Amino acid sequence: MSSEAGAIVSAIIAKWCAGFATLDAAAVSSLYAKNAFFFGSNPKLYRGRDGVADYFNGLPRWRKPSAAFSEVEAAQAGPDVINMGATINFDFAGERPDLVVKMSWVIMREDGDWKIVNHHASAKEPLI
Repeated sequence: MSSEAGAIVSAIIAKWCAGFATLDAAAVSSLYAKNAFFFGSNPKLYRGRDGVADYFNGLPRWRKPSAAFSEVEAAQAGPDVINMGATINFDFAGERPDLVVKMSWVIMREDGDWKIVNHHASAKEPLI
């Protein structure tokens, strides 16, 4: 992982985890590009920051959710594009079973800041 791409991805992950821990839809959606595509834990494709906010506002109001990223890989795909892949362990403090997912983000420079333009979560368990 290049040091610049790694630092950018680490900063976004920290903000994402902080927003998720309080289910703060505005904070999390602010990390996404204006034209973001977002596939989360349900089949619907959410679009843009408003779509991301709708997704997070629609989640159950768990008391103490947390997300821990591991196996993070980041690569600069171009001067203004970074690819990221990781595993995320979601912990819901016993309110529902933990959830382990694969996550990929495409991050791009937008208006001078780095934003997630594509978010895709999928089951960690093999489908085939």
